[in-house]
Amino acid sequence: MTDGTWTSFVDDAAIFPPGDAPIHEAAAAHQARRHAAYADLVGTFVVRDTDIPLLRGTPLALSVVVTGGAGQVAGAAGLGRKLHVAVEGLEIALRDPADPVGAARRVVAAVDAARAEGVLDDHVPIYIEIPGSCPETTWLRAADEVAAAEHRLKLRTGGLEAHAFPTATTLAGWIDAALDRETPYKCTAGLHRAVRHTGAEGFEHHGFLNLLVATRLAFDGSPPTDVVELLEQREPAALVATARGLDLAGARRWFTSFGSCAVDEALEDLLELGLLDAGRADD
Repeated sequence: MTDGTWTSFVDDAAIFPPGDAPIHEAAAAHQARRHAAYADLVGTFVVRDTDIPLLRGTPLALSVVVTGGAGQVAGAAGLGRKLHVAVEGLEIALRDPADPVGAARRVVAAVDAARAEGVLDDHVPIYIEIPGSCPETTWLRAADEVAAAEHRLKLRTGGLEAHAFPTATTLAGWIDAALDRETPYKCTAGLHRAVRHTGAEGFEHHGFLNLLVATRLAFDGSPPTDVVELLEQREPAALVATARGLDLAGARRWFTSFGSCAVDEALEDLLELGLLDAGRADD
């Protein structure tokens, strides 16, 4: 699969848990990856808005996590412009789980204002994370607001505690909702490996290959039960066999990327599964 399936698929989130790499070390490692044989696998360097001053003048394409809610959107974008840092994406979690619809509207308004002020370019994608704890109907209404503004969704697929990992059924519902609204999405947290597995801490981890194949199946109209079954597939050979028969490059239009604090693990899995040419990983 050398048809663009893996291009810019893994956003480098090395500074986030559980990696927690010091930012200057992480930035240097990311820059080195940009010149490696597998450079096209690597997407943006993910940082917090509070990290931008530390990266003044660096030649890195950044996805910036806005930490202060809707009110900080213009500030984050404006700081990047002022310090000549390439902000290639903004990611923001809705901060009011009791009213995610209202929170989504406030983010949309803040983005519109930042663009009107000229501090945020129109081409910069905005990824909005709706709290996974919301009731389904409320989550879907918030997703409607994201889609209506032509922004994107950010799906949280794991974390440091068991409750941060959505079930396969919940995740399949989120994928279906995104596709139904023609809304691209990225994923964050927990996707350390290609195939679903039990992590060392005892939590069930989703696989990024499972997610990509599930996106393709859902887009092609497979029943929700089939999508859930695919997300729960733990056998690498069976998953790869399914993947090889699908247009996964087309699925990337919707599942744009995922953040990982261990880019090398994703690379190792793609090589081991035979989905990436080993010759491309030779420095």
